This record gives sequence, structure tokens and C-alpha cells, in this order.
Amino acid sequence: MQVFRYSQAKSIDIAVDAIGRPSSKFIAGGTTLVDLMKLNVETPAALVDINGLPLDRIEPASDGGLKIGALVRNSDLAWNADVKQRYPVLSEALLSGASPQLRNMATTGGNLLQRTRCYYFRDTNYKCNKREPGSGCSAIDGFNRIHAILGTSEHCIATHPSDMAVAMMALEATVQTRGPKGERSIALNDFYLVPGTTPDKENVLQPGELITYVTLPTLPRGVQSHYLKLRDRASYEFALASAAVVVQVSSGRIQHVRIALGGVGTKPWRSKEAEQVLQGREASEKTFRAAAEAALKPAKPLHDNAFKVELAKRAIVRALQVTTQTA
Repeated sequence: MQVFRYSQAKSIDIAVDAIGRPSSKFIAGGTTLVDLMKLNVETPAALVDINGLPLDRIEPASDGGLKIGALVRNSDLAWNADVKQRYPVLSEALLSGASPQLRNMATTGGNLLQRTRCYYFRDTNYKCNKREPGSGCSAIDGFNRIHAILGTSEHCIATHPSDMAVAMMALEATVQTRGPKGERSIALNDFYLVPGTTPDKENVLQPGELITYVTLPTLPRGVQSHYLKLRDRASYEFALASAAVVVQVSSGRIQHVRIALGGVGTKPWRSKEAEQVLQGREASEKTFRAAAEAALKPAKPLHDNAFKVELAKRAIVRALQVTTQTA
């Protein structure tokens, strides 16, 4: 780990001003950033501690939804009564991730900005376009069992690791930010970028821009939701494939549906293809399987991760079965 400057921000404006200096990073829980600094993957010249900012509350939003501060810890969000009752998919996703100790430290904003778990990204002995643009992607011809099959390019196949972000994608969350140019509201589906030719650019945040809140909209009456995570072991493991499902069924037909996938995409993956198949159709296994086929049709598997295609299909079908059984 290299030498760096450290400061504590006492207000959002001070934090935004401080981060405008070259090679500076915000730090809150530090559960990803500190690890990457130890590996010399991240080498910031300065850290701006934002833990003292008033962004650690969960509050009703003006439109009836929920407003979640960027510094709300994952464990507090998972066990919040409103989240468990109104957005169970989010609580389930959070509780399936990391460990209790990490959830007690990790924050909402930090979780959204998690870096990939790609072996080659985290080992500076290997080429990685995400870490060093233009150097190459060692994963494509390397061991790529955990890597993405959706949203990939010839420059990067790294998987986005967050469970929380997958659930928030299905809930159509909005990210609120503050930066040198003022405030912005960004739909989560527009917040993340696929790698394309610039895999080092993972989201649309501008230099000096701070996530302040995440807002969840009010869901239609009667909506049920569920998060299903498939992984190598039952705890402290990243998803090989996961599905976040938000569904409203009326008279046996699907009236509202949102599907998002984890463990298979270069970003938390909203599947509008699956939603189109499901919308207005009978809530049956046949329909669910047709939706799963549509969701994975764009997949581009490689030699070690082809199994993820079928695994993700089964995750979608099972998550829909569980959700509609409780509708």
C-alpha cells in the first residue's frame, strides 16, 4: 500500500470540493477500497472520509417510496422494517451477500460502486483493461468460470459482484448525487455502463460526484418479490447466477413484472426481454421458461462459464415460481 493523504469531510460541500483534487477517493466502510489498496490495484493519493455526513438515514420519500442514505449500512438496510415489508427482495439480496461483519461496515453507496471480483483485475501481474486501459484482458483466454456472459466485449468480461444492486435494479431505483455541477437523479439502469471499448469506465459518475441517496418507488398494490442466489457455498460467496423478481399477478395473469440478474452480467442486468414475454401472460411454468430463454438468448459464454446459461435460466424460473406462489 502506498502513502496517501487522509481527511474527514464535515459537510457534503466540503466532501465534493476535497474530492476534486487529482487521484482522490471517497471512503466510508472501505470494505472494497481498502482491500484493493492493499493489492495496489487502487492507489489514491488522498482519501476523503465521508462517515460524518448526514447520509445514514432511511426515510419515507415524498412520493410514498423510500429514501435511503448513501451511508446506511447494509445490515441496517436489510433489517429495516419498511424494507422487509415493502421490498423483501432487497432485504433478501443484502442478507445473501458477504458476512455479518462486512454488512455492518459496508454502505449503500459503496455497495453500488463495488469493483469486480475478477482474479486478473485484482492481480497486478496480469493484463487488465479495467485496471490499465489498453493492456488487454487476461480473463478471455484464462480461467473465466466466474465471469460474465451478458454485456461483455472483446475488451472485458468481468462480472459485477453486487447482490444489492441487482435487487435495486428490479425495483427501478434512482441514484441521487451531488457534484461540482449540482445535483442529479440517475435511474439505476442508466447509472452503470457496459465495458464496450472503455471497461475502466464503470458508471456515469463525474469527477467529484458523490452518491447521496438512493430512492425506491412505490410498488403497485399486491406486488410480491424474491431474490434467489445460486453459488458454490451457502455463505460468504458471490453469485454464479442470481435473479431478482418483482411480480404482480391478478386473475392468474402477470400484470406487473421486473426481472434483474446477477452473477452473469458486466453490470446488474435488467432483462426487459424476459419482462416482455411475461407481461400479461398466464403465470405458468411454460411462460416462465419462455421468459428465461428470452433473457439468456443474448448470452456469450466462454469455455469455463457456459454452464451459467442454464443456471441463470433455472434461477429465473425458480424465482418466478416462488414469487407467484405467494401472490
